[in-house]
Amino acid sequence: MRAKVFGLALIAVLLSMNLQAQTTADTVVKKKYQAKAPKTQPFGKKAFEKSDHTTLRWLGMAGYFINSRGTTLMVDPLLKGFDMPIMIDFPIATEDVPRLDAVLVTHADNDHYSVPTNHDMKPVTRAFHSTIYVDSLMKNEGFPSFGHIIGEKFKVGPVSIRLTPADHAYQNAYPGMSKRHFKNEDACGFWIETPDGTIWAPGDSRLMQEHLQFPSPDAILFDFSDSEWHFTLAGAVKIANAYPDTPLLLNHWGSVDAPDFTPFNADPEQLKKLVVNPDRIHVLAPGEAYKLKRLKVDK
Repeated sequence: MRAKVFGLALIAVLLSMNLQAQTTADTVVKKKYQAKAPKTQPFGKKAFEKSDHTTLRWLGMAGYFINSRGTTLMVDPLLKGFDMPIMIDFPIATEDVPRLDAVLVTHADNDHYSVPTNHDMKPVTRAFHSTIYVDSLMKNEGFPSFGHIIGEKFKVGPVSIRLTPADHAYQNAYPGMSKRHFKNEDACGFWIETPDGTIWAPGDSRLMQEHLQFPSPDAILFDFSDSEWHFTLAGAVKIANAYPDTPLLLNHWGSVDAPDFTPFNADPEQLKKLVVNPDRIHVLAPGEAYKLKRLKVDK
């Protein structure tokens, strides 16, 4: 009798497991497609050493690490503590960052201004730079920070940096989201001039006429998102084609598991079909090294 009961119980368990497996399979099949970044290529202290060139590495999300002949910067680093599910491995842990000459932050959203990340890196970072508004938030956290107006220039060693305009005051469009009235100058991009070429990090923004009128940079840290408060796909194509020879290093895609949330959901294959010289689109893996080179065109 016990054997018969055990047999029936085993059958019930197997049926339950099969049902669960089938339900999981159905869920996977029904889940909306989302482009995902290539497998992470971790890096460590060696990436921070001096060299005779400038290397860029995507950190995932919207972040980048730049080593320009030993001058080390991070732009919008987020390496821990995000409040949405992540589908990548970050290429370096905060505690493994040996030193930074500067952290550059484009705006206050927590996928760009990560308080947990920056707190961990504060002991090894000389300075934090952003807009006047974000600087006020940083000072409240005790960071050694500096605020700048749009168009202002500053230097980090031999690297010259200028704030470029952005249109990302989306909070005002949603009553109750914030008690504060946001201004366009609360967000920015960064024009980064290194000994080996110019890098433009436009940050999050709706398309502005100014975005189409810069000299050709040698690389764009390309905010690729179809959200109405970003460039959108059509806007991304306009910017890409305004600088037809500039390499595009895509970010803001392939990192967050949110298939129905447009800010994190662009697909590089769509962009490749629409831009001039699609071979200049670089779908980097998080942590993968990209060596900056000057364009061989009139600028």
